[in-house]
Amino acid sequence: MKKGIMDWPTFLGAFILLLLVTIPLVLFPEKGAEYVNQANTFVTTNFGVLYLLVGLGIFFFLIYVAFSDNGRVKLGDAGEKPEFNNFSWAGMLFCAGIGSSILYWGTIEWAYYYQGPPFGVEPGTQEAIAWASTYGIFHWGPIAWSIYTLPALPMAYFYYVRKKPVLKVSEATRPLIGNLASGPVGTAIDILFMFGLLGGAGTTLALGTPMIAEGINELTGIPVNMVMKTAILAIVTLIFAISAYSGLKKGIKVLSDLNLWLSIFLLAFVFMFGPTRFMAETTTNSIGLLLDNFFHMSTWTEPYNALGPYEQTSFPESWTVFYWAWWLVYAPFVGLFVAKISRGRSIRQMILGTIIYGTIGSILFFGIIGNYGLHMQLTGEFDVINVLNEEGAPKAIIEIIGQLPMAWFMIFIFTILAIIFLATTFDSSSYILASVVQKEVEDEPLRWNRLFWAFALCLMPLVLMFLGGLGTLQTAAIVGGFPLLFIMVMLAWSFMRASSEDIRASEHYEPKTFTLNYKKIVQRLKRKKKKEQQQKGPIDAHFEDEEKDKDHPDEKKD
Repeated sequence: MKKGIMDWPTFLGAFILLLLVTIPLVLFPEKGAEYVNQANTFVTTNFGVLYLLVGLGIFFFLIYVAFSDNGRVKLGDAGEKPEFNNFSWAGMLFCAGIGSSILYWGTIEWAYYYQGPPFGVEPGTQEAIAWASTYGIFHWGPIAWSIYTLPALPMAYFYYVRKKPVLKVSEATRPLIGNLASGPVGTAIDILFMFGLLGGAGTTLALGTPMIAEGINELTGIPVNMVMKTAILAIVTLIFAISAYSGLKKGIKVLSDLNLWLSIFLLAFVFMFGPTRFMAETTTNSIGLLLDNFFHMSTWTEPYNALGPYEQTSFPESWTVFYWAWWLVYAPFVGLFVAKISRGRSIRQMILGTIIYGTIGSILFFGIIGNYGLHMQLTGEFDVINVLNEEGAPKAIIEIIGQLPMAWFMIFIFTILAIIFLATTFDSSSYILASVVQKEVEDEPLRWNRLFWAFALCLMPLVLMFLGGLGTLQTAAIVGGFPLLFIMVMLAWSFMRASSEDIRASEHYEPKTFTLNYKKIVQRLKRKKKKEQQQKGPIDAHFEDEEKDKDHPDEKKD
């Protein structure tokens, strides 16, 4: 192990910040929850338009990059093949980006829109039903995966093209903020990202644990209580700790592959033995409705309802703005992870693959399992809405799965899948948290470091789960993630500046995908600079050298 490999200011800063937020919530849960909710309302209400515009802007920016010269750059050396095949790659990025939340919201989200539809539509009507099966796909669709993909661009570029063995958000902003990336500003950016991820993990736990508990209750009859939830958390922690300790290829890849196969089995079973025609037609109709109204849904702010005699539903703030804020909190983590597993691919392949695979996966879950529950409601075979309102979402979700043939077996598969989904999200999270608190990551983060963050990820949520404050931590993370709106813009700008400069300085392009040799580019620029200096006086050359050292500190190292 190299001496001084750990970035202790970032390591301790993130942990201390989490304690500073968590301890007051433990000591004063009601007052803490009140303040956090007020802050959340302030951010989503006053800056909702900003979230919507940034989400849409990121989507179009990535489409532009994918089909530009920047998108043709290969992440790695010439002739290098992708590190993982398409199946494993798609599985890892989907499992890291979605987790058990897709099982939760994919099954039940339509029921909330059915009762409180957008655009002033009357609840329970045919129009409300159409929007109910469409809005979930929108919230988990191309814009969500675009937000996830953006941070991967500069991180993958610096790691695989410029060969900087650093996986940090701050390092990805270096072309823009220069040496500030190595000081307190860079540390603050990394700590902010880690805090958002730790809080976001609390969200996943808040949704996943009660759902798994209801599944176990249905299978065994054991009552849902704190002991069961703690046991579930302990099992999940053990799984993802072993996976994170084993590393990317032996642990996370294996778990993600298993997760993907179980997901395919679950979706295929529901599609074959459920109302196949209804699910196919409703999903197709939803995709058409989404494509027809994509811009309207992406920019709807409900502006007139606050002024006139119309009812204020707060739908955009409660759903779309909240989702965009949630994706933003997770984006640097998913971006870092996507960057780490995308060696050997072009930037275009990474962008389009992440957006397309991620969106298709979400469409399948919402289109099959979600529409299966909707069909139960519409036909009167099972009153999902009543169970949701009376007994809660986790119970309603398990009851929907219980309507399938071979109910006991399918609930078992669903519960196991939820456990593995939760574990895959957490092992990916602990892997990335460990990477961020190291100054260098040559191959993988240190094992003890990965293991530490595996347990740190569950420690705080466990304490808050006992106190009922998990939702407050989630909201606090989203509020704390507000600056990520501006960091995302910095990441996009940083990538374009660095990659465009390198492309211009490169000697040649290959026909389709080209490899940039950053060391050769630096050497070429130095030779060019030397010739220019020889043609100028020694005083001019001296001042230009000083300017170069300020603007390009890394080149001086090379």
